[in-house]
Amino acid sequence: MAIAVAVIVLAMGSVLFFFVSPWYLTPLASNWGTIDDTIQITLWVTGAVFLAVNLFLAYVIIRYRFSRRRRSQYDPENKSLELWLTGLTTLGIAGLLAPGLVVWASFVSPPEDAHEVEVVGQQWHWSFRLPGEDGRFGAAHNRFIDDRNPFGMVDDPAGHDDILITAPHLLLPVDRPVKMVLRSKDVLHNVKVANFRAKMDMVPGQTSYFWFTPTVLGEYEIVCAQLCGIAHFAMRGRIEVVEQETFDAWLADQPTYAEFAALEPGDPEAGASGYTSCAACHGAEGQGNQDLNAPKLAGLDAWYLERQLELFRSGARGTHEDDTYGIQMRPFATMLPDRQAIADVAAYITTLPDQPLEATLDAGDPERGARRYRTCANCHGQQGEGIRATNGPRLAGMPDWYLRRQLQNFREGVRGRHREDPYGNQMVEMAQVLVDERAVNDVVAYIATLPQPAMTVAVVNAGDGEE
Repeated sequence: MAIAVAVIVLAMGSVLFFFVSPWYLTPLASNWGTIDDTIQITLWVTGAVFLAVNLFLAYVIIRYRFSRRRRSQYDPENKSLELWLTGLTTLGIAGLLAPGLVVWASFVSPPEDAHEVEVVGQQWHWSFRLPGEDGRFGAAHNRFIDDRNPFGMVDDPAGHDDILITAPHLLLPVDRPVKMVLRSKDVLHNVKVANFRAKMDMVPGQTSYFWFTPTVLGEYEIVCAQLCGIAHFAMRGRIEVVEQETFDAWLADQPTYAEFAALEPGDPEAGASGYTSCAACHGAEGQGNQDLNAPKLAGLDAWYLERQLELFRSGARGTHEDDTYGIQMRPFATMLPDRQAIADVAAYITTLPDQPLEATLDAGDPERGARRYRTCANCHGQQGEGIRATNGPRLAGMPDWYLRRQLQNFREGVRGRHREDPYGNQMVEMAQVLVDERAVNDVVAYIATLPQPAMTVAVVNAGDGEE
């Protein structure tokens, strides 16, 4: 009897909790109220089944409780019961599927006046493409993706005016339907904006889509709803719903593919003069200076140097009140007037000799750090060589004192929490894996043991009998 009472209490308590629960669906910010309706239908159907099954269980426990005078009866066939169960199950499944199929048909049938946005997913970043004045997307394919062509654009006249948004921040006009065309560069992703009640898988090699109409001004988070790797939880972006005039002005400021392709590679000769002010702290050969808290620059990739300088110049880095050395760096970055000047300085730095560094810290345990570094390796490479595709810079050969300080800054939110620093925000989330100072020291100690490119070259040359 006690078991039956417990089952009844649990079943009724669950129903009561549903009605008084403080957790509700977030307010709608789009036209997809029908998604909420299907969720409610699902709750009612499954709730009714849940309640019926548990009450039936309690009835069976009471009705067929133990009795010495009762004998079991074997009844392998009961067509009447089978028909009832089959019929009720059919009705339940139909009640679950039918509304969803109706909504799905509408979900993938955008109106003719919907404007288009392509969402491109990769580990672990969002980017966007919009058609230009011709209203058409140019051809693109993943096999053409490289450092100079991150969207895989094909030489298609229709694509010359396509607008490329490399930051995970998209603006959309309010009360205007939009068709989201989805493409993945690498693995299975899923673009999801909970406030819009909209999500869809992104399958490599395929194009999927859905549509919605933003109805409420505001900012909403994009997340990936498919486990796509170690930094899946940090794959986030923003959609800002604005007035049409604001959207038009923002769109006019974004680069087209033609402008993107026309950017000249950095010129080391032109960058030499721009580097003069950098040399005062970072050294004439980019070797760094610990006394001035200036890290080594030689050996870093041009793409990473460009990104860092642009972040400092825009204020996404070096503005936190506790980021003392970042604040010092920012005025120097603002001396570079445009992206071409930044590219030139970065190109010059890549010509500087990459000299190996000696470890200066002895607080960590490299063996423990090796285990912790497995997470870091997914973005920065097994040998700390850096991976462009995951936006992970090189770590091997960088000063250990600098790595420790920046990991601490990321853990404390001193660095990387600016809303316009998407890669820093990801790094903040990943740095939280290092739960204390000892973990930071261990990882840094292990990174110091990784082979440095200059060291590798010296060993190869020695083996070949060269100086």
